[in-house]
Amino acid sequence: MIAREQAVLPRKKTLPPLKNGDHLDQKTFHARYEAMPKVRAQLIGGTVYMSSPMKSPHGRYGNLLSHWLGEYVLATPGTDALAGATNILGPESEPEPDGFLIILPEHGGQTWEDNRGYINGTPEWIGEIADSTEPVDLNAKKKDYEKAGVREYMVAALRSKKVFWFARRRGKFKELSVDGDGFYRSDVFPGLWLDPDAFLRRDAKRLLAVLRLGLASPEHAAFIGTLAGKK
Repeated sequence: MIAREQAVLPRKKTLPPLKNGDHLDQKTFHARYEAMPKVRAQLIGGTVYMSSPMKSPHGRYGNLLSHWLGEYVLATPGTDALAGATNILGPESEPEPDGFLIILPEHGGQTWEDNRGYINGTPEWIGEIADSTEPVDLNAKKKDYEKAGVREYMVAALRSKKVFWFARRRGKFKELSVDGDGFYRSDVFPGLWLDPDAFLRRDAKRLLAVLRLGLASPEHAAFIGTLAGKK
């Protein structure tokens, strides 16, 4: 009697784990990242950055950032805000911004969501809470966002106790100064007004009061009309 040969199934290829400082392209990074669901990592300019455990100050300020952006989105149809979501930004970049504000693609925005639920393309506005990550957020990540075409970038630097606001000017980020009222006013999202001192103090009442002044401005009303016209 001749024994049957048993079919040999090919072994599933095991991907090497991500390591801090690895130099990878986005597709390789993404495949390895999906194989490691219990870690957090970002790809910035082709370099892997493994996230440290998040401390309470970062979490509190991140919540405040989400609240502020959420209020703007509620008043501005055609926009959306995300917190900590993976952004497939480019061939060597896959960050997870603390917050980003986008114009929806059907209203003329420059991002889209793929069939796996990932945001692809360049968000119009990005905000980061920088604690231990301050050197990265103000250097490597800033360069990456600038290269990708992000139009405005805010960094709340907790250790320096300063909010930085950069706007795209002739293809490069330029650091802006507050206006005479002590506010930052977004060019890309009219009505998005920020009192940086209130943000650093975590004075939510003051922060939202200033935002609502922006939402009541003629510029914001005109922006809503522009978004509606692009659908």
